Amino acid sequence: MVNLIWLLMLAIGIIVSAFNGHIENVTISAMKAAELGVEVAIELIGVMSLWLGLMRLAEEAGLVKGIARIFGPAIRRLFPSLRPDSPALGAIIMNLSANILGLGNAATPFGLKAMQELQKENPTPDVASPAMITFLALNTSCITLIPATIIGVRLKANSANPTEIIGTTIVATGCAMFMAILVDYFIRHRRKT
Repeated sequence: MVNLIWLLMLAIGIIVSAFNGHIENVTISAMKAAELGVEVAIELIGVMSLWLGLMRLAEEAGLVKGIARIFGPAIRRLFPSLRPDSPALGAIIMNLSANILGLGNAATPFGLKAMQELQKENPTPDVASPAMITFLALNTSCITLIPATIIGVRLKANSANPTEIIGTTIVATGCAMFMAILVDYFIRHRRKT
C-alpha cells in the first residue's frame, strides 16, 4: 500500500510538472535527491559501522552483560517474558541508552540486534511477541535527555541557540515514553484476561 501511495505521489508530481511546462524541475529534483541519498547512506555506514564494532567489543568484554545486570530489574519489569540472562536485554539497554542520549543513528544497530535476539526467543515467529511490541513502543517513544542529532542539525542551520530545545524535548519525549509504557501495560494485561 505504501508503495502505491509513493507511486501515485510521484506520478501526480510528474504530470503536474509536465502540465505546467516545468518537467526539467523533476529531473533536477531527482538528481539532487539521489545525491543526497548517497551522502546520507555513506554517513550512516560510517556511524553504524562504528557502533556495531563498539557493540561487538562491549559484548566480548562483558560490558553489555554488566550494564544489563545494573538496569536489569527495571527492564525485566517491562519485559517479563524474557529470561534474566537473555542476550536481548543487553541490546535493548544499549538501544535505549543511545536513544536517551539522542544518538538515533547509534541506536539503530542496537535496535536491530535486539529485534534479532527477541525473534530467536519468539515462540510464534510469524507474529510479533509481546516483548517485541514493548521494545518497539519504547524505542519509538524513548525519552531524550540530550537531542544530539537535532542540536547538530540546528548548528548546521546556523541557529542562534541550537540547545534551546533541550527542555521541551525532555518534556515531550518523557510524556511520550510514559504513555507508551502505560498503553503497553494496559493492552498486555487486558489480553491476558
